[in-house]
Amino acid sequence: MRLSGQDYDEIDAGLAGHDAFLRARYPGERAGRQPVHTVYVPADRLDDFPDWGAIALRAMDEHDFPWPDPAVRAKLAREPIEDLRVDFEDGYGVRDDGQEDAAVRRAAAILAAGPRPPFLGIRIKSLEAATRRRSLRTLDLFLDTYQDLFTVTLPKVSGPDQVTAMVTLCEKLEKAYGLSAGALTFEIQVELPSAVLAADGTATVARLITAAGGRCTGLHYGTYDYSAAAGVAAAYQSMEHPVADYAKAVMQAAAAQTGVRLSDGSTNILPVGGTAQVREAWELHRRLVRRSLERGYYQGWDLHPAQLPTRYSATYEFFRDGRDTAVTRLRRYLNRQDSGIADEPATARALAGYLLRGLDCGALDDAGFPRAELTALT
Repeated sequence: MRLSGQDYDEIDAGLAGHDAFLRARYPGERAGRQPVHTVYVPADRLDDFPDWGAIALRAMDEHDFPWPDPAVRAKLAREPIEDLRVDFEDGYGVRDDGQEDAAVRRAAAILAAGPRPPFLGIRIKSLEAATRRRSLRTLDLFLDTYQDLFTVTLPKVSGPDQVTAMVTLCEKLEKAYGLSAGALTFEIQVELPSAVLAADGTATVARLITAAGGRCTGLHYGTYDYSAAAGVAAAYQSMEHPVADYAKAVMQAAAAQTGVRLSDGSTNILPVGGTAQVREAWELHRRLVRRSLERGYYQGWDLHPAQLPTRYSATYEFFRDGRDTAVTRLRRYLNRQDSGIADEPATARALAGYLLRGLDCGALDDAGFPRAELTALT
């Protein structure tokens, strides 16, 4: 032993700043449940969202849903929407100020009266120059009526300056409405290539997370805006196009261990029309949901009530398929048994997180371990 106590102290001091940076920038996975989807409903059609479960069940019956599952039907009856986003952006469009003001207050009143899903929020217009003031006004008006916990979705983010401005806006609104510091959080929608790769070749999305100062809770991929901006012809725009996979891989790397959650986008092929057309759309949606889950995207967008059956069918299948293997591997890891797979602590956390997600969404009734033990492992 040739190192002195002073040598140890010198190395500690030299890395103190980096230690602090790691604690602040990479705090680990965010605690608590993550919804499996976000349902976007235009603000002027918000009255219908409590009926989504019943509409989904009728679609299953009318078109003889190919993957019958009592648990899916129970989920649609009990909690059809996990995360609701009232849309004042593309789904709502451009209206005059009087119309949007009225729509904001009415939406806030509907949500305040209930019933409400477990998670909810609003999507404001972007902070680009043309829509910036309307965006600020909408959020201000919404807070004037509704101050329970909710998330703001910030669309079409193109650079860190817009995120910094959003942080400033949140700070001003918290002071104005007497909210606690940090009460307002937001998601960033990645809908432009400039939000993934900057002009200088750096990964913009990592800088967006940093600029948010801990207020960013999620990164949501915008399938069609992003694909169009990247020059993909309309017929080939898809959640599984290579440009989408590249963007989402960069997002995934940037968000890892930051507590910022990921959400895939949507398919615009809706299950409507005759039975053959509905089933074809169901097949596509179910496959895309499963594909996202296998790639570590545990959340996605749904745009129509009849997409809910395939959302839950694919999600439940994903967690049930892997449940027994995950339980066996985690048990052998905890008992220090040879399993033929050299699992490490990070993998044990992933196994526990997988089982917790299955419990949270209703796919699993029994995850093989008590919830408290799984939570402690994550």
